[in-house]
Parts: sequence; C-alpha cells; structure tokens
Amino acid sequence: MEQVSATRSALLAHRGKILLATQGRDLLKDRRTALITEFSRLGASVLQSMDLIDRDAGIASRTLGLAIAVEGLEPIASAGFAAAAGIGVRVRTRSVAGVAVVEVDRTTVLRARTSRGFSLIGSSARIDAVARSFEVVIERLLELAALELSVRRLAEEIARTTRRMNALEHIIVPRLIAERAKIALILEERELEDRIRLRRMRASDRRAGTLR
Repeated sequence: MEQVSATRSALLAHRGKILLATQGRDLLKDRRTALITEFSRLGASVLQSMDLIDRDAGIASRTLGLAIAVEGLEPIASAGFAAAAGIGVRVRTRSVAGVAVVEVDRTTVLRARTSRGFSLIGSSARIDAVARSFEVVIERLLELAALELSVRRLAEEIARTTRRMNALEHIIVPRLIAERAKIALILEERELEDRIRLRRMRASDRRAGTLR
C-alpha cells in the first residue's frame, strides 16, 4: 500500500473518493445490464436471421437448379445481367448506453416483374422465381450484416465496461477503504497519545503544586 498522509483532510478526501468510486461502480453495473439486455435481444435476432438465410438460400439454390434444368443456363444468365442493379444503402446508428448500434436503411430489394430489367416475353415464371428467391436472400444478408456489427460492438463494450467495473469493485474501492482505515487508526492512536500525554502533564502539575 502506498504511503498516505494521515490527516483529517486526508480522511475526508478518502471518504469522498470511496463515495465517488462506489457511485461509478454502480453506474457501470447499470450500463452493463443495459448493454447485456440489448446484446441478448440482438443476439437472438442474429440466430434467427442466420436460420432464415440458411432456409432461403436453400430455396434459392433449388429454384435456380430447377430453372437451369428446364430453361437452360443461357436465358437465366442473360436475365441475371439485365436485372443487375445497385442497392441504395444508408447506415445510421442509435445509442444504447453510449454504444452506437447500427441500423441499415435501404431501398427495397424485392422488385416487381416489370422492374427487374429483363424482357417479360423472353423470360418465364421460373426465371422470375429465381430472381425473387435471391432478392430475399440479399435482404436477409443486409439485415444480418447490420445485426452482426451491432452485436460485435456491444460485446466489445460489455467486456470493456466489465473490466472497469471489476477494477473499481475489486481493486480501487478496497484499496481506498484500507487506506481510510489506516488513516483512521493512526489518528485514533495520535488522539490516544495526546490524551495520555495531557493526563501526565496534569498529574505532573498537581504533584508540583503539592510539593510547593
């Protein structure tokens, strides 16, 4: 333990430090609880989203395989080139206990038959089904990307908050309490010594007065 000044002001200062440290620890506990709650909610959404992607990707793969078997590869590839288009994506954040959680605003990925860019005459219901099934998968992937980024940020902040909370609870607060106890003990010993010295002085004065 480092040397501390054994004075009344030091004792009062340590009491104030202990109060601030315990308040900080409690605030970190509350923050950690809020972060864990959001982490659990988004984590469940991630698992659900992954399950849906697996399901929809399987559907898309089977739909594509059937279309290739019936239509042939060339018309499907041609429709794919014609339907290629950018997706407008805007990333925004919201704060959860000070952590920026990501949310994605995007243009609609699912399109009508007339909005995919290829000729309705030269395509078929099977090609439309392939396009729609892969559009569903893309939407799922965009949702999952935002969820995973948010979950990763929350996990990092939970770990950081836990380290700070533990440092206060198990290191800083106990050290301050021990230092406060040490200062209080030294001050009590000094007061006791002063009282004993005062008694001796009074006794000595009384003896001197008797002798005179």
